[in-house]
Amino acid sequence: MRFRLLAAGTAAVLSVSALTACSSSKNSSGGKAVVGVDYPRSDTDFWNSYIQYTPQFASQLGLSIKTSNSQNDVAKLAANAQAFMAEGVKGVVMAPQDTAAIAPTLSQLAAKKIPVVSVDTRPDTGSVYMVVRADNRAYGTKACQFLGTKLSGKGSVVMLEGDLSSINGRDRTDAFNACMKQSFPGITVYGEATNWDAATAAQKLQTDLTAHPDVKGVYMESSFALSGTLQLLQQKGLMAPPSDPKHVFVVSNDGIPEELKDIAAGKIDATVSQPADLYAKYALFYIQAAVQGKTFKPGPTDHDSTIIQVRAGLLEDQLSAPLVTADGGAYGGIASLKSTDTSLWGNHLG
Repeated sequence: MRFRLLAAGTAAVLSVSALTACSSSKNSSGGKAVVGVDYPRSDTDFWNSYIQYTPQFASQLGLSIKTSNSQNDVAKLAANAQAFMAEGVKGVVMAPQDTAAIAPTLSQLAAKKIPVVSVDTRPDTGSVYMVVRADNRAYGTKACQFLGTKLSGKGSVVMLEGDLSSINGRDRTDAFNACMKQSFPGITVYGEATNWDAATAAQKLQTDLTAHPDVKGVYMESSFALSGTLQLLQQKGLMAPPSDPKHVFVVSNDGIPEELKDIAAGKIDATVSQPADLYAKYALFYIQAAVQGKTFKPGPTDHDSTIIQVRAGLLEDQLSAPLVTADGGAYGGIASLKSTDTSLWGNHLG
């Protein structure tokens, strides 16, 4: 596997100082750089896929990794980072789910000159070497354009929000609401905070489906709510094919194998494929680059993404995350891929 970056102009480029890797970036693990990777949770198909990809790409890059699992708990993440520091890792990859509370841990790692790559989420404050994620505001916009088009701008939809202490939950929620207000003002949105919890999502969706019989759409900000949503629609006799007036259009986020199968079967209608494989690949690529002393600039990359400057000293590589539908059509001017498209990582697992 090769990694390249476009050179010159506005492209993401390596600085001159990056041309030579320091020998101090190695340690006693067979000459390989040892980095710590904290898995944020292992209770969803998406994160289990990320966990599966990580050692594969570490091996291809020649990295040795130490791993931990913070189980969606920022206190555990802080403790895991302390353990990594004690073990002498040269860099840390993490995916903090509480993007505000991680700041003190980032400061401790910075004080020890241990670079950090944040994958999937971006810390609200503090500095990391690189953020690897997709444009999460685009997730909400894509879901809005799909549902608004399918509902012809009428009726109501339920948005099963993520955790609003996470920038991902805020980005998806804010963008979905803004898009609906601007493009489909005739649609009522019932926003439900779920803290990325499946049981909470199912309970709140049940309440909304009972109280609002005109609900014709559901936006799940992650596949964590997939099973519960389908069970509820089945129980209420709403699990009808897309051509049936009783059909409730469902859009998810993640692109896991089960979602792609459900789209093909007509059980749900769309998802946004969050690239679990590329998150693992480029999180490790950038932490290796950090250990080697390389630097990057804003601009397009050679892997269909763009590095942006979020704020002074903070760069984010925004990876591609396509809308996925049954027909591969365009919705509100947004192109989509068919659920059977072989470029989707979810069609190579499960």
